[in-house]
Amino acid sequence: MRSFVIAAAISAGFSGLANATPTHTEKEVAKRADSLPTVTASGNAFWAGTERFYVRGIDYQPGGESESADPLADTDICKRDIAEFKKLGVNTIRVYITDNSKDHSECMRLLAEAGIYLIVDANNSKYSINRRDPATSYNAVYLQSVFATIDEFAKYDNTLGFFSGNEVINDDSETDTTKAAPYVKATTRDMRAYIKARGYRAIPVGYSAADVSSNRMQTAHYFNCGSDEERSDFFAFNDYSWCSSDFITAGWDVKVKNFTGYGIPIFLSEWGCNTNTRNFKELEALMSDNMTSVYSGGLMYEYSLEESNYGIVHINGDQVTEEDEFAAFQSALSEYPAPTGDGGFVSTTNAVPCPTADDNWSVDSTDLPPIPEGAKQYMDNGAGDGPGLAGAGSQTAGDGSSSSGSGSSSSNDNDDSAAGRLDPGRLALTSLVSGVVALAAFMI
Repeated sequence: MRSFVIAAAISAGFSGLANATPTHTEKEVAKRADSLPTVTASGNAFWAGTERFYVRGIDYQPGGESESADPLADTDICKRDIAEFKKLGVNTIRVYITDNSKDHSECMRLLAEAGIYLIVDANNSKYSINRRDPATSYNAVYLQSVFATIDEFAKYDNTLGFFSGNEVINDDSETDTTKAAPYVKATTRDMRAYIKARGYRAIPVGYSAADVSSNRMQTAHYFNCGSDEERSDFFAFNDYSWCSSDFITAGWDVKVKNFTGYGIPIFLSEWGCNTNTRNFKELEALMSDNMTSVYSGGLMYEYSLEESNYGIVHINGDQVTEEDEFAAFQSALSEYPAPTGDGGFVSTTNAVPCPTADDNWSVDSTDLPPIPEGAKQYMDNGAGDGPGLAGAGSQTAGDGSSSSGSGSSSSNDNDDSAAGRLDPGRLALTSLVSGVVALAAFMI
C-alpha cells in the first residue's frame, strides 16, 4: 500500500450579490455530519445513548499488515470502501494501523454520515509491547505514541473504543507470553487514566485476545480483576472456531457459559472461518438470545482479500470487486438484525477474581508495573505530536522505570513484537483439526 496524503475537505461557497455591488467571496466551514450518539459501556453491555448497542462490523486493513498504512488517512481510500460498508450494512469497523501524525477528520466524518463507528488499535508494529521483552518495550516513548493516538481519535463521536493490544499473549511454545500480561494491562490502565486526565469522554478501552484454550479464561479474568483503575472497560477475543455448522458443534455454547457473570462487555474482535462455506451463520448466533445476555456482537474477519484469503472484496487500485462472500455477509446482516430491547444484559459491572499461577499462566502477582517516569508528564501536558508510522520506534527505548510494582498512572519491527500475524487460514485449519485456535503474532 502506498503512503497517503490527507485530502483537504473544506468546501467553499459564494455570498449572494447585494444591490449589484459584489461582495468578497467567503469560505464556508465544511458541514459536520449529525453526530452519532457516543457509545458507552455499562454493566455487561454497550449503549448508544439509551439503546443497547451490538457490534455488527468488519475488520478493515486493506493491504494487510505488510503495507503498514493507514486507510483512514486518505479520503479517496476511505470513500471507496465506505461505499461498500454502507452496502453491507455494518455499524462498526476495526482499523489495526493508524498514523497518529495525520488528520482523520474527513474519513471519520464520512463514517459518521454512514452510521459507522470505529474501534482503533492504539499500537502499530513500531510502537507496541514486545511479547519477548515486555519490560523494555513498555516505556515512555511507547506511551507517547499510544496517547497521541488517543488525542487524535478522542475528538470524534463515532470512535467507539481503543484496543490496548492484540494477541500479545498467545500459546507460543518457545516463549511464555503470559509474562507480558502485566505490561499490556498496565497500558490499558494508562490509557484509561490518560483519557480521564485529559478530560475526554469515557471512551472504552480493552484488550483483543487470542482464543487459546490453554489460557483463554486466565487472560479474560486477568483483564477484569483488581481495582477499578486497573480493569478493562471491555474484553474481546479473536475466534476462528466456527468451522462447522452450528452453535453447539462450534463450542460457542460453552464459551457463553464460561463468560456468564463476567461483568463487563464481551465481543468478538475477529470472527470467521474459511475452511468451510462461509455463510456467516455465526451472526445468527451472535444476535440470538443464546448469546446476547453475555456477548455484544463482533467483527467479521475481514474486508479485503489478503494472503490469508479471508476477505470478501478484491481491491485493485481504486477498483473494488465484490467476491461471492460479500453478498453472503450482506445477506446475513440483513437476515439477522440486532435484537430489540436490552438483550438480557446484566446491569451490574463487577470484577472477577484474578487467576492464580499454573502451568499455563505464569503471572503470580496482581501488581502492575508503574507508569514510566518519563510518561507521567503527558497526563498534565498532553502527548504532543504523534510520531506516526515513520517514527524511530519504541521497542528498545526502555528507560528502566517499568519494574514490577502496583504503580498508578497519576523500533524495530520483528516477529516477536506486537506486529505480524500468522496466517489466519492456517490457524483455522489448526482449529478444525485440534479444536484449539492457536492465533499468534499480529498484535498491534
